[in-house]
Parts: sequence; C-alpha cells; structure tokens
Amino acid sequence: MTQLPLALRWPRRQRFEHFHAGESAVAVAAVQRAATEADAPWVFLAGPAASGKTHLLAAACQEASDGGRRVQYLPLDALRGPAASAIRGSGGCALLALDAVDAICGELEAEHALFDLYNRSRAEGMTLLFAARQPPAQLALALPDLRSRLGACTLAKLHPLGEAQRRHVLRTRARARGIELDDAVMDWLFLHHARDLGTLGALLDDIDRASLAAKRRVTLPFLRELLKRDEPDQADGPG
Repeated sequence: MTQLPLALRWPRRQRFEHFHAGESAVAVAAVQRAATEADAPWVFLAGPAASGKTHLLAAACQEASDGGRRVQYLPLDALRGPAASAIRGSGGCALLALDAVDAICGELEAEHALFDLYNRSRAEGMTLLFAARQPPAQLALALPDLRSRLGACTLAKLHPLGEAQRRHVLRTRARARGIELDDAVMDWLFLHHARDLGTLGALLDDIDRASLAAKRRVTLPFLRELLKRDEPDQADGPG
C-alpha cells in the first residue's frame, strides 16, 4: 500500500481526545484498547453516517503508530482499483483498519479476499479493526463464512450526538479559537449546512481563516456574505 505522509493520513482533529463520545463511550474504549494492546479483541464499529467511524479508525491508527506499531488504513469505499487486489495487498503490519466494509457487500471476489485476510491476520498476530454502517449480521454479504468471522469481533455500536450536543461541541471549538457563535449564527449554520461534526469542523476552519483575514467578528451578515448563501423564506423549514 502507498505510504502517505502522517499528517495527510491522520488529520489532526481525528484523535481520541477530540472525539465526543456521548453514548458511545464503550465503543471508543474498545477501539482505543485495540490501538494500544496487541492482544486486545478485534473490533467491528457499526454506526450510521457521520457517527464517527472514520474518526475513530484514524485515531486508532495514530495512537498505535505513536506506540511504535506499524499501521495501515484501507477505506474500501474510496479505492481506485479492484477492492480484492487492495485487500490482498494489505497486511504485514501490527494494526490494520478497514473502513466502509459495506462497500464490498456482494462483490464475491472482494469478500473472499477479506475472508482470507481475516484468517491470515489471525495467524500472523495482527490486530484488525472494521467499520460499516450496519453490524455484520445485517450486512448484505454473499459469503456466510465472512459474516461469521466478522460477527466474532467485538461489536462496538456508535450513536450520533444529538443536536444540542453538537451545538455545544461546535461552540466549544469556536471559543478555543476566540470565536463567539451566537444563537442566530448557530441556527443559520445548522439550517444551511450538513450537521455532522466533521463538516461543521471543516466549516469552522474556513470561517476562522476568513474572519482573521477580514478582521471581522463572526456575525450572521458576515457569515451569509462569506458563504454566499441567502436565508430561506420564513415559510421554509429546516427540511
């Protein structure tokens, strides 16, 4: 697998200390243990979109790497070539994180490759981490033996933060940068943009840079001007 610079592979905000667990504390603890203990149980992370699966896999890779373990990360939904080839080419490390396992459901060759990788990793003493939107029992896998293998992992379910919690996190992050987001700004952001913390965090980066460059406070007029978006009619709801 191509080795990318560390800063590109593990974005700085994707660390365990930056993950707001909410009701997912047990899942976070399981992943962190796998990142730090060579004999820890393998973990299958299951949760809906924007629940933090990729964040936790990246955090595990960073923590394991900091501990001197060789790591790999394989996003199965973002491969440029055949999934089976990428899966077969993985391994030879201490910890391997496979993201978006549901992306290969029904691809028999890729499923066989993952089944073989699972068995090979057990024999070689590697640690595997998996992530998908559904638990193994609910994945549309064509290979029953693969479902059985994945089902033997520790199942760690992720629960997205509620809107009040996400607003609190965003405000806390903004205040750490010296930015105060009032209720009008928060309402506008949550109305016009994706509400997951990853998207909101990236947007906060852009707002921070623009505010510093313009030497202006982050107000609703500034925000609407920056993002070139018009407020909807009052009859429109958040959708």
